[in-house]
Amino acid sequence: MRHRIAHLAFAAVTTLSAAAAAAQTIVDDWASIKAPPPPELKPVSIDAKTTALLMLDFVTPNCSSRPRCMAQLPAVKKALEMARARGMLVAFATGPTGKRADTLPEVFPRDSEPVVSTGVDKFMNTDLEKILKERGVQTVIAIGTAAQGAVLYTASGASLRGMKVIVPVDGMSSDAPYSEQYTAWHLANAPVVSKNVTLTKFDLLQF
Repeated sequence: MRHRIAHLAFAAVTTLSAAAAAAQTIVDDWASIKAPPPPELKPVSIDAKTTALLMLDFVTPNCSSRPRCMAQLPAVKKALEMARARGMLVAFATGPTGKRADTLPEVFPRDSEPVVSTGVDKFMNTDLEKILKERGVQTVIAIGTAAQGAVLYTASGASLRGMKVIVPVDGMSSDAPYSEQYTAWHLANAPVVSKNVTLTKFDLLQF
């Protein structure tokens, strides 16, 4: 009997030791994790009357200090011009201490286009939601920098408010490609948020 108890105790300790060894953190497993397949980029038809273009932190120094943001600027400018030509609402955002004058000249807001200033979630402590509702906006196109900051949080905020969200991946940038990759994965897979998000790219937008 004593032998059996000792055997069971040894087995229990062995099992616990194995479980402890297996219970590693994500940091321990970091190097062994393989990136999941990329999300599908889908074509999107834009209803100009109910869609707004959100231009997030295209300001100095946010964009001008990030080579990937500056490289995207010609395509962003083209999308902005197309949105304006279709009569869409265009809203700009800066950081909490930013202002309209900080916007890069290539994509500078018109006097009639609203500018809000706050942290990464552009709905937080601003009139952005009110502005969108007053214009009957049901869908937003979110582009800007940083991907893991303004784009991720503002797109998520719009989704959680019941809006459809379109994110062209060639219109969001960061300091490093991984941040953009993570943001795209998160928006495509996050519970609740992802059901309202469509990932696309500029040449798949039909205005």
